[in-house]
Amino acid sequence: MVTRREYANEEIRAESPYFSPLKTVIETAFYENHVKSIKSLEEAYQLASSAAGTIILDMPVIHTKELGLPSYARVLLTNSGAVVGRTARARRIFGRNPAEDQKLLPLVRDAVLRAKGRIFYRSSAVVGLDEDFMVRAHLMVPEDESPNLYSWLLNFQILDEAFKNRLFASKQYDENDIFIFFDPDWSHPDYPDGLVYFDVRHNCAMILGLRYFGELKKATLTLAWSTAARNDYVACHGGLKIFRKKLAKEDQDYVASFFGLSGSGKS
Repeated sequence: MVTRREYANEEIRAESPYFSPLKTVIETAFYENHVKSIKSLEEAYQLASSAAGTIILDMPVIHTKELGLPSYARVLLTNSGAVVGRTARARRIFGRNPAEDQKLLPLVRDAVLRAKGRIFYRSSAVVGLDEDFMVRAHLMVPEDESPNLYSWLLNFQILDEAFKNRLFASKQYDENDIFIFFDPDWSHPDYPDGLVYFDVRHNCAMILGLRYFGELKKATLTLAWSTAARNDYVACHGGLKIFRKKLAKEDQDYVASFFGLSGSGKS
């Protein structure tokens, strides 16, 4: 039996397999009345294409039917400002510095409180397309950040009906869904570089004061890879290529693995 005194202890709660103070703040924000659910990629495209600052290029999107996009969909271009890389100085991990956690938890509660005066969008995606490992992820962004929500859904797989069925039929793990709260307009004098606050054990993150899309993509991957590592997978940033020799038998083909940083030529 857990006593009330024990349950009130932050360290005890941080060890829970399902909840932590940070996860409670982040996940409950998704259910507030000012948050609208985006359930299709077409809806996300329409919002992104009409957002202020979006440029609709003349380059068509291929495979629109397979993606669930309108046939006239075009590549969208946006300007996210001066920062074009992830900001390591902004990163904090819940549980590593308990003294700073006591300072950060009120800040993130206040960030969610301030957000209620604006419209936010949320949507869900699947990370991992093999039934042996599929993780459900959820992202919440301000209304004017719809291009980033659309890009996030393109980088992963929107949770449509077909993938809901695949997800439910996939191998199950005793893990939380991923929840990411994003507000690039947040600021605080103690965190001039912004704040990316992770609870890796409970699969959630709050990205504040940073607008670069890579923060959203890599935060999602960081949590998915952490989930994978807890379940005996090896997380790698790389790719596989099949090399086929001309006029050779099939068993003489071979596969090579390439690992490296983004933009280093793996593809």
